[in-house]
Order: sequence, then C-alpha cells, then structure tokens
Amino acid sequence: MTTRSLADLEARQLDGQRVVVRCDLNVPLRDGVVTDDTRLRASLPTIRHLSEHGARVVLLSHLGRPKGQPDPRFSLRPVARELERLLGKPITFLDDPTSEAAVTTVRHLPRGSIALAENTRFFAGEERNDAALADRFAALGQLFVNDAFGTAHRAHASTEAIAHRLKPAVSGFLMDRELQFLGTAIDAPARPFVAILGGAKISGKIDLVEALLPKVDRILIGGAMACTFFKAMGLEVGNSLVEDDRVEMARALIAKAGDALMLPTGACIAERLEGSAPTREVPRDQIPVGWAMFDIDQSSLERFTEEIANAKTVIWNGPMGVFETPPFDAGTLGIARALAAATARGAVTIVGGGDSAAAVVAAGVADQVTHVSTGGGASLEFLEGKTLPGVAALDEVR
Repeated sequence: MTTRSLADLEARQLDGQRVVVRCDLNVPLRDGVVTDDTRLRASLPTIRHLSEHGARVVLLSHLGRPKGQPDPRFSLRPVARELERLLGKPITFLDDPTSEAAVTTVRHLPRGSIALAENTRFFAGEERNDAALADRFAALGQLFVNDAFGTAHRAHASTEAIAHRLKPAVSGFLMDRELQFLGTAIDAPARPFVAILGGAKISGKIDLVEALLPKVDRILIGGAMACTFFKAMGLEVGNSLVEDDRVEMARALIAKAGDALMLPTGACIAERLEGSAPTREVPRDQIPVGWAMFDIDQSSLERFTEEIANAKTVIWNGPMGVFETPPFDAGTLGIARALAAATARGAVTIVGGGDSAAAVVAAGVADQVTHVSTGGGASLEFLEGKTLPGVAALDEVR
C-alpha cells in the first residue's frame, strides 16, 4: 500500500481549511519543562508547511499513560509552551477538544494559526478506538494528517478511527520519511545488509529476527538477550538476565540462522549493576557463577564494528548493554560511532527508536546517521511486516 501524502495536496486544498494533525508529542517532562524536544522538532516541518499555506492547524497527541482520565502530570500545556518557542508563534490551547467550545474556537482561528488539544488519553475512548470520541476529534477539522509514526501501530481514536471520518486523510512529512527509509531497507536494501539487535529480552525481538533472517546478510546480537542464546549453547551465564522459557526458541534460531547470526564472543561482567562495581572482560564461555553480563566486551565490539564497516545498509534496534550505567555503555556507544562512520562512507544507517535513539544522542552522532526513527514499537512492527493501523487507515494513492 502507498499512502497519499501531504506533499500530494495542492495549496488551495489547505488554505483556510481546518486541518487535524496527529503528532507524536509524547516527550519527557521534568517539573513542567520539556527535557528532550527531539519529537517536537521532528513534527515541525509538517506543522510549518500547513501554517505557511494558510491552514488552521489543530494538533492532537497523547502524553504518557494517564489511564483515560485527566491527570495534570500528563497535561500537554508545557508542550504548548515549548512549541511556541520552537515555532516562534502563539499556540491556542484547547482544554477540552471534545467540546463545542473547542470547535467554535478552531473555526474562528486566523489562517495560519495553530491550536494544540489536551492529551488525547485523558479520554477513556482513545485507546479503545471509540467511534464517538473519534467523531468529536473529527469535528475539529475538515481533513486529517497523520504524522505520528510512533503511534501508528495502535488503533486509537485519534490515529485510526478519525482517518475514516475526515477526508482526505494523508500522511505527514515525518510519517513519509519513516515509511520511506524503513520500507526501502526491507524491500530493496543495498547490500551487505546488516541488522543489529539488542536490549533485554529475546521475546520482544523473536518476530523481528524471524522476519529479518531471509532478508539480511548478518544479524548481530547484543544486550542481555544474547545471554538467552548463550544458555541455549550450553554456556554458564551466572546471574545474567535470561528468559528460560525462550531458550529452546533461541536454540532453534541458532540452528536456522547458521552463519547469518553473530553473537558476542565475550562479555563485560560485574557482580552487581553499579558503576563503581569491579568489572572484567571475559570470553562468553567463562562467565563465573555470581557474576552477570552487563555489556558486550571490546573484542565483540571490534568484530561488530568490522561487519558494520563493510555494510551498505544497517538497521539498529536495542542497546548492547545497560548503557544508562557507565562503564556498561561502551558497547552501545561504540556501535553508535560505528554507524556514524559507516554513514560517512555512504551506507544507509537506520536507528530504530527508543534506547538506540537515545544512544546516538548520547554518543553525539544523532545527526551523523541516515535516519533516527521516532517510533520504537512502530518501527519494530513495521520491520516485522505487520500492518500498522494508523497507516492502513490513510487514503491510498490511486
């Protein structure tokens, strides 16, 4: 399926129109202040395009998990203030976007103005994809733009149901970029094609491993999920995190993947997860009882770096260790720098959201990779070949 895009709409289709835009403004807050504006900046091209073409722009987004009722801790008001700063223009805040008063306010906005609605998850019907709530959201606009790739894997009232009520329903510039890079990586990658998977649990990545195996030249495995593979190989893993109910599955994947699956040859270990705890690097078959793997070792990083250096397409999802706790960040930061170097040599490098996105920021190379996805879960499901409801509901190119 190829979705219709905002880029396909002519200026006359936007001028003076009320355009509802589903963004992903789910940003971290501390004491009412946005501490990371990455997702806000990613939404700016679509917002600015609409405003500059005379649309009356209404932004919808969720923030956190307020459990279907108003909770001041998850109000989008601080986000409105930060958007005002980034855009250099005032934002009208809609306290209750389901009210007739909100509809009236939006209808009287000057051309080019922007309004931000309060957290969509303050309403119980949002996560149930409730038709009545979608009707209320749709009453705010005349056409719909979905630019929230990070929530495209969820069928919610503000992402899926609303797209059936406002037409045209098209993708925004950020959504287009996500679908372009992830789609091309899967359907027509330049080779060698290398996937790097990490994180804590193999269970969350099983479908992805299965989907990628026929398509990639190598899958590099790091993070605690490597320990489940180690156990499947009959190795001692000490106190390392292992999913015992997935050991047989890991053993089957090792047999199926053959040389395509590359595991760490060693581990950075400690007796406890503390930055001050003594650490050692050991081969993967020498993890002692009472110790745990918290990162890949230097030799594994060097082998992984060599694979990345030879690649033409690289997808990365999941850290190599507990990178929030130095010195167990060395493997993850090393992979981030290897991706930046590969990009400089002409490779297409895609970072799959979540912790991996935070890692390239921490390594100072976020602007030195080809694409950093704004959607962790959505990018995983897309790469697995699953249908994303928020995308499937949009208009198709005909």
